[in-house]
Amino acid sequence: MVFSSHLFLFYFLPLSLGLYYLMPMRGRNTLLTLLSYLFYSWSNPLFTLLMFFSTLVDYVCGRIIGTSSPARNQRKRKIALLISIATNLGLLGIFKYSHFALENYNILLAAAGVDGLGIETGFRFILPLGISFYTFQSMSYSIDVYRGEAGYKRNFIDFACYVSMFPQLVAGPIIRFQEVANQLETRSHTMAKFSRGVTFFSLGMAKKVLLANGCGKIADICFSTGTLHWLDAWYGAIAYSFQIYFDFSGYSDMAIGLGLMFGFVFPKNFSSPYKSASITEFWRRWHISLSTWLREYLYIPLGGNRKGRSRTAINLIIVMFLGGLWHGASWNFIIWGLLHGAFLGFERSRERRSVYFKLRRPIRVGMTFYWLLLPGFSSEQRLCRELWSIFLQCLLRQQ
Repeated sequence: MVFSSHLFLFYFLPLSLGLYYLMPMRGRNTLLTLLSYLFYSWSNPLFTLLMFFSTLVDYVCGRIIGTSSPARNQRKRKIALLISIATNLGLLGIFKYSHFALENYNILLAAAGVDGLGIETGFRFILPLGISFYTFQSMSYSIDVYRGEAGYKRNFIDFACYVSMFPQLVAGPIIRFQEVANQLETRSHTMAKFSRGVTFFSLGMAKKVLLANGCGKIADICFSTGTLHWLDAWYGAIAYSFQIYFDFSGYSDMAIGLGLMFGFVFPKNFSSPYKSASITEFWRRWHISLSTWLREYLYIPLGGNRKGRSRTAINLIIVMFLGGLWHGASWNFIIWGLLHGAFLGFERSRERRSVYFKLRRPIRVGMTFYWLLLPGFSSEQRLCRELWSIFLQCLLRQQ
């Protein structure tokens, strides 16, 4: 079930809002949890068992961490935290990356000429919807409680509501527990907030239906042609880039709007990313909730920028490699992440000395958008090859 579908707009959403506001305040989290599980089970009811398992493990681990003394039971707290992280990453690894890993393992053995050690299987896990989002959210709860940045939840329903909340379950934004911990207990429901929610939802759906789908049709036409003229290649690449942006940001706006309708305030997830004047600025504007999650739970624990320029660059490459892998189990996303990590590391080390940062902002915005297209912002390999070919030809002509 998607937000722009007839079923969601004219049946599920009105019924959910009606039941929610008829329900007494104490029962609203319970109702929202049940509605979220119904929403999630629409594609495959078995997926709910996986989400419930992840929720239960993190709830128990969070309770152990929260009730144990840091001075006397630190080992117990660390074990609970490791179980939470291992469970979530294990689920993500099995369902999202197992087939990719086996496929590359077999390719590596074949390239090395080794016979008899390959793993051949026709079985393939179905990727559960939203697993990349709710595992990260659920994991952030255990980490926040361990760090003392949030208290543990005694009420299992409240925690289950946080993990399963349907507005942001499938396409984000990734909500960290500390951002909504207080809202799960008390939140306001006003006409002004509800009206803002309707506005956000409407604008987000307009982005998705009117802009993203339109750009997608242009990109599909360019991708389906046998031979691309250089102008068509750029036309298709730009259309595809805006399709990704309008689609993703549209869903995020709809999620924020739905959250406001139910009394929740979710953080902003996009801030005009194609206006960025550097790759560093781009990642402050694009998928902000993911960038924040990676910074708080990966980049800073790795040492951040506290251990010199070389270590900072390595940390950025590691983080963006994992960020690329999070987006999808394919070498396209891995290479895309590594290139962005290299760009970020280069900018960080050259920020004060580079001539680039002395250029006027409009020029830097254009150059940044150009570089965003080239590393494979599109997953269409043929189009990327065309763009790189054009780029190299231009360089040769200048020489």
